[in-house]
Amino acid sequence: MRTAEIVRKTNETDIAVKVNLDGVGTHDIETGIGFLDHMLDQLARHSLVDITVRAKGDLHIDFHHTAEDVGIALGQAIRQALADKTGIRRYASCDLPMDGTLTRCAVDVSGRPFLVFKVEFTRDKVGEMDTELFREFFQAFAMNAGITLHLETFYGDNNHHVAESCFKALARALREAVEIDPRASDRVPSTKGTL
Repeated sequence: MRTAEIVRKTNETDIAVKVNLDGVGTHDIETGIGFLDHMLDQLARHSLVDITVRAKGDLHIDFHHTAEDVGIALGQAIRQALADKTGIRRYASCDLPMDGTLTRCAVDVSGRPFLVFKVEFTRDKVGEMDTELFREFFQAFAMNAGITLHLETFYGDNNHHVAESCFKALARALREAVEIDPRASDRVPSTKGTL
């Protein structure tokens, strides 16, 4: 089974993450940041990756360390669960509409981490979460999952929808990219023979 567990403890956060890439989208998320919990619920549900997150962080300072470190731990768990990436589809993209918002996500599960983030917010916060922390989360996730991740919101009239469309688009693209391709289930999707 393509599963992984990561425990990450620092002076700022204490995080435990479990993932099952071949799950059904079950989720049990507690980060102490309500809006981040909601986004990770959406990530699990729409990717069909089972995700459990338990995070305790220095929220009395701000949400930065917790949001970033959850991205790090979740990315590490995804990377570990993928192992040598044999049989995966590797590439995927999704155009995700949410009412007046449209976001595109494209991923390459390449082992070469990179983030392109062309998403703008018109408010400093969604719920209690600073909107600048969404980029921090996606950066940490992409670097530690070892994926190339492009997120672009073409337009959006609601900051909640802009953020949510990013997580849902990532979920749908990730779902397809990490699926086992039945036509190539015995090989790594690279002419190099490794990813």
